[in-house]
Amino acid sequence: MVDKNYEDLSISGQCELLEVSRSTFYYTPKPESEYELDLMAKIDELHLNRPYLGSRGIRRFLKRQGIIVNRKKVQRLMKKMGIASVYRKIQTSKPNPNHKIYPYLLKGLQINRPNQVWCTDITYIPMKRGFVYLVAIMDLYSRHILSWKISNTLDTGFCIDALEEALSQYGKPEIFNSDQGSQFTSLVFTETLKEQGIKISMDGKGRVIDNIFIERFWKSLKYEEVYLKSYETVKEAIFNIGEYIWDYNNQRPHSSLEDRTPAESYFNLNILNSDFMLI
Repeated sequence: MVDKNYEDLSISGQCELLEVSRSTFYYTPKPESEYELDLMAKIDELHLNRPYLGSRGIRRFLKRQGIIVNRKKVQRLMKKMGIASVYRKIQTSKPNPNHKIYPYLLKGLQINRPNQVWCTDITYIPMKRGFVYLVAIMDLYSRHILSWKISNTLDTGFCIDALEEALSQYGKPEIFNSDQGSQFTSLVFTETLKEQGIKISMDGKGRVIDNIFIERFWKSLKYEEVYLKSYETVKEAIFNIGEYIWDYNNQRPHSSLEDRTPAESYFNLNILNSDFMLI
C-alpha cells in the first residue's frame, strides 16, 4: 500500500511500483445513493447464484423482482463492483494487456498435501453505506484461508499485503494459482513469487472450475455472514469477517476433508490418506 510517510520512496515512485496511477491514489470516490447501494447488493446476490448472467440477464431478473432499471445503470454498477459474466471473466480480475500471462499448471495435478498449491481471488463486499473488496489466499489442499485483506479500491497493494502475510506465517507453496487479473499479473506481485522460487499458474479465460474452491468459500461467507449483517463501518466489516474466517478455519468440519476442519487438514492433525485432481 502507498505510505505517505515513507521517506525512501516518493508517492509517485510507490504508485509506479504498485502500478497504481497517482490520480487513483488521490481520488476520493463519490458515495453511492442508498438506492444504488441496495441495487448493488441485489446484483451481487444474483451474480453469486448465476455467475453466467451478464448485464442483460441481471436486468431481466431485477425486473421480475419489480425493480425497473436500464441496462446502462446495471453495467455501470457491475463495473464499479468488479463483476461480470463468467464468459467475460470477473472484472475484479480484468487483465492488463501489458502484463505477462502465465500458463495453467494444475490440470491433471494430484493435490495431496498442504503448501503444494495456494490460490487467490477477490470479491465484492456490500456494506450499509458503501462497499469494500476482499482478497483471500487459500491452501488448495486443505481449504485453509492463510491470509486475507480488505480494501476500498481494486489496487495491487492489498493483494501484495495478503501475499506477504501468508508467506511470512506459512512458508511458501510450490505453485501459486490465480486468475489473470491485473493485480496478480502485475510485476510487483509476480516478482514476489519468483523471488521465493514459487511456480506461477494462472486460470484459463472463462474456466470457472479453476477457482471453484475459493468461489464456494465466497458463497458461504456471503450467505452465512455478509448478507445477514449490514456493516456500518469498514472496521466492523473487518472484525466480523475475521471472526467468520477464524470459525471457518478452526471450527467447521468439511465432508471433503473427512470431517476435519481446514486448520486440522492444513496442519496434518491425523494425516489424511486422500487427494484430488483438478480436471
